[in-house]
Amino acid sequence: MDQRQLAEFLRNRRLALTPEEIGLPGGPRRRTSGLRREEVAALALISTDYYCRMEQQRASQPSVDVVASLAKALRLSLDERDHLFRLAGHNAPARTPVGNEVSAAMMRILDRLQDTPAQVMSALGETLVQTPPARALLGDETRYEGLSRSILYRWFTDEAARKVYPVEDHPKVGRSFVAGARIAYVRDGAKSRAAQVIDSLLQRSPEFAEQWAQHDVDQSHELNKRIVHPRLGILELQCQVLHDVAHLHTLLVFTADPGTTSRGKLAALCAAPDDYRRDAPC
Repeated sequence: MDQRQLAEFLRNRRLALTPEEIGLPGGPRRRTSGLRREEVAALALISTDYYCRMEQQRASQPSVDVVASLAKALRLSLDERDHLFRLAGHNAPARTPVGNEVSAAMMRILDRLQDTPAQVMSALGETLVQTPPARALLGDETRYEGLSRSILYRWFTDEAARKVYPVEDHPKVGRSFVAGARIAYVRDGAKSRAAQVIDSLLQRSPEFAEQWAQHDVDQSHELNKRIVHPRLGILELQCQVLHDVAHLHTLLVFTADPGTTSRGKLAALCAAPDDYRRDAPC
């Protein structure tokens, strides 16, 4: 618990919140900018004395319930809420994903990338929407159901999932998927969908269990990918990412360096994605 920073953060957030934002009358007679301490205490259902001692760095460590009430009373964003919990000496609560609905803003970006391999994925590697070139490059990854919607699950239970990558790249690709799953598990908790996938894989795949025990969270090797296409062979690509923090979704965009053989192959695929579908006859 960091009493000084906790006190400063509470005071800063209290003064930044106007009475009107919480349904209280403002008016010219208020001498305090923002909310009064007693107003915050009332909203958080704690005593004014205890809240005052928190801002004066004299209070005992607040409980998880008190911190949650303060976060709600002060109308904190998720990032601010998590910060408050850490200042109070607690782990931040798990963030529950909003779901599989892609945000309108992300869809607007994807709409401008229809001639480029791009797709939106959940934190658990579930492909939510793809452009036509992405389906041609990687296959239709939105068709799966149940646990198989996660590329992590398919990687360790379905050999067909590995055909997209060269055999020599399988170890690092698998490690990347496992690292992403650990990040999702730590964030979302033991009752999350990530936990369901992981628990199933621990029972079904000794390979997954071995990698899971290594506690790897490094995903840096994700940025460069080699993709195996049945007609085009190997394409050496860069995978750029854009994160939607609110929805815990990621937009992946695949490109190739100018002047390379892969650039020519990718251009051909993007120009006629239906002709280069992975299931199209050669």
